[in-house]
Amino acid sequence: MLNSWRFSPIYFTFVKSGLQIMNEIVETKDGSHSLKSDKFNQTYHSVHGAIAESEHVFIEAGLNFASKNKDELTIFEMGFGTGLNAFLTAVHGSDQKLKIHYETIEQFPVQTHQIEGLNYGELIEKGQHAALFKAIHQTEWEKATPLNKYFTMLKKQCSLTDYRSEPDVVDIIYFDAFSPNAQPELWTVDIFRQMLSMLRKGGVLVTYCCKGVVRRAMQEAGFEVEKLAGPPGKREMIRATKP
Repeated sequence: MLNSWRFSPIYFTFVKSGLQIMNEIVETKDGSHSLKSDKFNQTYHSVHGAIAESEHVFIEAGLNFASKNKDELTIFEMGFGTGLNAFLTAVHGSDQKLKIHYETIEQFPVQTHQIEGLNYGELIEKGQHAALFKAIHQTEWEKATPLNKYFTMLKKQCSLTDYRSEPDVVDIIYFDAFSPNAQPELWTVDIFRQMLSMLRKGGVLVTYCCKGVVRRAMQEAGFEVEKLAGPPGKREMIRATKP
């Protein structure tokens, strides 16, 4: 573990729609990696700890909260990114014998050679799930695939504005877009109305962002919004519930 995050000297590039995008591996304060997006000039996770943030926001406040007295859940993730949230969810779900249907979208998938540079498989439970992390990325896009007896995954390459879902089918939404400064179009009232319609009654949306404009947009969309203690380096986060 390092006492402070640093930029790694490892760079990756890929070309999409004629635009060259460079992602750079960074090491965060808990020793886990993240990527820094050249396109959005932001890291994919908190520099105060990628794994720590994902565990706190999406697993503790989302999965563990919503899975009480349940043995099956449907989860939608906005922003597949490095696959960290999906990986931790698959590990925790298997540990709890919780059957999970996991659907995620990503407009700009991270390339395979970039994923191979990330250390999540080595760090989680002493590397015993490293093969699962690889499988999450090797599974085909646009095809629902069971990765083990508890975890089925469907990855779609599209933007959130183009995504369509049946109403009232999701138990948890992991809302992990880049910040409102980088992607303001994804933090609007209309987007949160779309998210609300996907959730079952009592379903929850969790996100690291707690800006006032975001809370107000969620409330206007119809969510009941609560502020929770944030992950390391962040004072607060949001859990929003469909009444």
